[in-house]
Amino acid sequence: MENQNLPVTADGVEKLILFIRGRKVILDFDIATLYEVETRIVNQAVRRNIDRFPEDFMFQLTWEETELLNDNKVIGSRSQFVILNKGRNIKYRPYAFTEEGVAML
Repeated sequence: MENQNLPVTADGVEKLILFIRGRKVILDFDIATLYEVETRIVNQAVRRNIDRFPEDFMFQLTWEETELLNDNKVIGSRSQFVILNKGRNIKYRPYAFTEEGVAML
C-alpha cells in the first residue's frame, strides 16, 4: 500500500481546537496525530523542555475534565463550551496546548 500523506487543512485543524478553561487549545493526542508521532513523544519533548511551557502555553486536564472527554460531555460554561465527539477512552490526563504552546512545540 502506498503511503499517502494528505496535507493538513485549516478545516481539519479547526476541528481539533477545543475551548477548555476559557482558552482555545489542542490536546496532546491530536497534536501527535498532526505530527504523525506517538503521544508519548510529544509529552517527552515537553518534559525535556518544561521551562519553555508556562501555564499560559500548556496545562494538564483534571481527572474531571478527562472524564468529560471520555463521556463526550460539554466542557466549559454555558457561554463558552465545546461538545466533544471523539468517543475516546482516555486513561491518562491529557495536556492541552494553547496557540503559543503549539508554536513552541
